[in-house]
Formats: sequence, C-alpha cells, structure tokens
Amino acid sequence: SSYFSVNISILIVAVVIFLLVIHHNFLSLSDFLRRELSDPSPLGLQPIDFIPAAPQRLADERNDKEISVVIAASDERLGGAIAAMNSIYQNTRANVVFHIVTLNDTVDHLRMWLRSPPLKNIRYRILDFDPRVLEGKVQVDPQKADTFKPLTFARFYLPSFVPHAEKVIYVDDDVIVQDDIVELYNTPLKPGHAAAFSDDCDSTSSKVAVRGAGNQYNYIGFLDYKKETIRKLAMKANTCSFNPGVFVANLTEWKLQNITKQLEKWMALNVVEELYSKTLAGSITTPPLLIVFYKQHSSIDPMWNVRHLGSSAGKRYSPQFVEAAKLLHWNGHFKPWGRTASYADVWEKWYVPDPAGKFNLIRRHSEAYEAK
Repeated sequence: SSYFSVNISILIVAVVIFLLVIHHNFLSLSDFLRRELSDPSPLGLQPIDFIPAAPQRLADERNDKEISVVIAASDERLGGAIAAMNSIYQNTRANVVFHIVTLNDTVDHLRMWLRSPPLKNIRYRILDFDPRVLEGKVQVDPQKADTFKPLTFARFYLPSFVPHAEKVIYVDDDVIVQDDIVELYNTPLKPGHAAAFSDDCDSTSSKVAVRGAGNQYNYIGFLDYKKETIRKLAMKANTCSFNPGVFVANLTEWKLQNITKQLEKWMALNVVEELYSKTLAGSITTPPLLIVFYKQHSSIDPMWNVRHLGSSAGKRYSPQFVEAAKLLHWNGHFKPWGRTASYADVWEKWYVPDPAGKFNLIRRHSEAYEAK
C-alpha cells in the first residue's frame, strides 16, 4: 500500500507540474496576444482576427483560388478573344474568371456568343471601356482614324477592371493557350516589380527573327533617341525590349507605384514631343510600357509567349516546337482567323463558330485582304 501511495503522490506532483506549465504558457500567450492587439500592424489589421481561421482559409484558397484573366474584345476580332478564352478554359482545372474589356456596341454580340454550348460554363465579367480616358493622350491621325484601336490601351488600366485581385494575367486576343494557365499565374515576381513580361532578346521567338529587323528587339526600335526627353532617361538604346501582349501583373505593386498615371504621363508627353520611333516596330502601346518598366520587371517563361506566328518569321517554327509551346501568339500582320497565318489550323481547333454569323464575314474579308 505504501508503494501505491508513492505512485499516487508522484502522479499528483506530475499533474500539478503539468497544470503549472499550462498556466504559465497561457499567461505568456495572453500577454503576447495583448501586445499584438495593442500594437496594430501597419495595415491596421489585428493579427488575432485571422489566426484561428487561417488553416481552413488557406485550404480553401488552394482548391478554388480565383485566377483573374483580363482580355480585350473588339467587335472585328471577337472570334480571336473567344478562341483564346476557350483554350484557357479547356486546359485548366483552376477557377478562372475572365474580365472581358469591350466597347458598348459589342456587349450583346459577345453575350450571345458566350452562350454557345462549349462556352456556357465559362465564368466572366464584361467591362465597358470608355475611350474618353485617352483624350489628349493619343494622337489620332484623321486620315487613319478607323485604324485607331482604343482597346489596345485597356492593359494600362488593370486595377480599375479588377479592383480586388492581388495578381492578374493580361492576354491579347490573338493567342492560344496549350497548357494550364495556373503555371503562368504562379510566375514569381521580384519584390518591387509590378509586372513580368517575356523579353525579346532571350526569347525562343527571337531565334527565328528576320535578319535586318534587329531593331525590333531593342529600345531603339520603339523610342526616338534623337529626342532630349528620351536621352535624359539614360536608357541604353540596345536594351532588350519585351512583348506586352502577355504579362502577369501584381496589382498591389501597380497601385503602390501608380503605374497607370506613369503610363498616361508618357502618352501625353508623346502627343506633344513625338517620342516614339518613326520606324515603330510594334504597337503604340509598347513605348510607354518600355519606359515605365525599364529594368523594373520580372520575366515570364518564354514558352508562355511564343510569338511572331503572325509574321513571316512564324513559318520557321517546327511543328514539334509549336506543339511544345505553352502559349502561341500570332502578333504580326497575319491573324489566324485569316487562315494565311502559320499554324492557323492549331487556332481553328479552339475557335467556336459565331452564332450571329458576323465573324464569318470578317474572316472572308481578311482573307481577301491578305491575298492581295
């Protein structure tokens, strides 16, 4: 019995010690929480508010994280945007939401097309772009007024289209995605970088570049280095340019650095001083981006923007290479809906016919134009 009472005593001592340890830890924890609560974080968040919910919330986020993809859809190229969205949607298991930026007169046609059976489960929001935001920022030649495409500037205004997203992907309408867009979304951006692009010099695409068109891949191909305003920026003329038709943006950083305002500043300056190169290798949307993101952007995997399929250079790609590409981009004169572009048959696989029949007429017209 004395043996039994010794065991009981040991057990009681152990329980008391255990309770004292628990009590001490509890006091330390409550002291820590008190400090945390009385010391709000810089964002004014109370850390305790979300400590208990974190594990469940993280689990949900991983399974059903919303991936925002922004695409511009103009009426005459609507079939391109439809094929691009279909290819993204069919190749991912992620919860992709398309933010389709368009002009008022395209909305009904777009809605009707998105009701087609292959597209009916696509999640999307249609956003109206107001071209008046470009007044005083773009020089429109009255002779070429019909060639001015306001929607090419939609990418400058990403935070106003997707105000609550931390990160978005922007894609042009002349692309086809052949892999899971989540991989592009997960591109790591360096601290302080608001966007990641595919650089031209080191890209797989430039390997098939047309000789003599070297300028196309350098800053001097887009900016007029005879202008003092450009020279003062001290940006090397042979710096590798990048393609803004596909990119990943960190919108928190974008807003913090006021990227939209910076881009608008250079657009307005160009109207007054004509800062863009006269032999402009690409669209007029590229130069302001090159200035604002000079040595201030991360890189996406070049296979996520295999381009120049819309130029004569595209014919140099092998079928094996095209098949391996994660994203195909028909930038250049020959669009895949015109059928004279390289690998138009790949694009055709993702195209969903226009229920209104309008795009068929556009396609016939573009084929006749390209055949001239």
